[in-house]
Amino acid sequence: MPSPEVSAALSDVVRVARDLIRIDTSNFGGGRSKGEREAAEYVGAYLEGLGLRPEYFEPIDRRTNVHVRIPGRDAAKPALILHGHLDVVPAIADDWSVDPFGGEIRDGMLWGRGAVDMKDMDAMILTSVAEILRSGRQPERDLIVTFFADEENGGIEGSVLVARDRPEWFAGATEAISEVGGYSIAVGDRRAYLLQVGEKALIWLKLIARGRAGHGSRFHPENAVTRLAEAVAALGRTDWPISLTDTTRQLLDGLAELSAGDRGDPDALADAAGPASPFLRSTLRTTTNPTGLTAGYKHNVIPDRAEALIDVRVLPGAEAEALAEIRRIVGDGIEVEIVVQDIGLEVPFAGDLVDAMVGVLGRHDPGVPVIPYLMGGGTDNKALARLGIAGYGFAPLRLPADLDFTGMFHGVDERVPLDALEFGQRVLTDLLLTY
Repeated sequence: MPSPEVSAALSDVVRVARDLIRIDTSNFGGGRSKGEREAAEYVGAYLEGLGLRPEYFEPIDRRTNVHVRIPGRDAAKPALILHGHLDVVPAIADDWSVDPFGGEIRDGMLWGRGAVDMKDMDAMILTSVAEILRSGRQPERDLIVTFFADEENGGIEGSVLVARDRPEWFAGATEAISEVGGYSIAVGDRRAYLLQVGEKALIWLKLIARGRAGHGSRFHPENAVTRLAEAVAALGRTDWPISLTDTTRQLLDGLAELSAGDRGDPDALADAAGPASPFLRSTLRTTTNPTGLTAGYKHNVIPDRAEALIDVRVLPGAEAEALAEIRRIVGDGIEVEIVVQDIGLEVPFAGDLVDAMVGVLGRHDPGVPVIPYLMGGGTDNKALARLGIAGYGFAPLRLPADLDFTGMFHGVDERVPLDALEFGQRVLTDLLLTY
């Protein structure tokens, strides 16, 4: 395990992010994971080096969560939660141009699985806290710093259990900030920041087709693989209609002002965001993406069962309607099994914390607008929402206009600019000292 000792060659935030990337915390889903224990021990050692006393919670072997509370100057203010997850999705090394767990630094960027999702933000949280405490200062209010396991599997073995079994960790908190917001996008030749104030609902489905087993050479109309393939193709090619929420209307208004685009064409407005366009277009509609297929055990044997995994993301409140439409699309002969289902979120782009996040970005990048958006994916904010805590995405990064940052979430050759990490650490530190 990498040592949390200081290296003079790198800024603290880059070094910590690199060290975390080098700890392989791959989460394969369905309870199959390398575990977060070593990463949690690294985080714990770092916090102990600041004079803090972190707590650990490991309800399932090697699925380790870390927590610490840091007193602020004004105990009358509600505490603020800073949270991250320590797991990452798997990476197939042969697909990458670098070792995905090597933490390589080249071309002014830190490369590796987790550089974007979300060991970059984990490092910003740790080093912002460190800068404050090492200087003898305190944050404005109590900070609750928590690192979760299992976020990449919906938090089932991580934040869901923590919220259920350790709710006292979050006593006195009303708001939380975490990943997938606060980063910059390019709209034409202008820069803007996206602040995440909502998340689509998550529904992971398994489609099951049944047929009759038989020899691969025979005439066989009752083929489970054929039935499944037809259902998967129909669902994967469905063009779901645009449906706007309060947040996505504000997003489109902001994009229209920056691009002088047509407010009546949401997809065209999203396209004005360049590399971020597919990420933003997904927030305007339901998406149903096939992500896995399982069938058969020998080339000349027709199986009697075939299965597919579908990742469904639905606008908040539209879950029942979407599930009914999915069942209609795949047809009566296909079983639809819900593997994981979680809530959608949407909070107003208003209030003291939003004003503070917008203001701190303005101090560090003057004149650049901040636009709210509804994220197509999900975070551990969903688990905290069940405790009445409003969650936001604010991992501030000032990025090059041509970097396809959003395309690297769960992608190949994940990387983040070193200067973006350092920018984010400065912005986050400023927020914690002033809000």
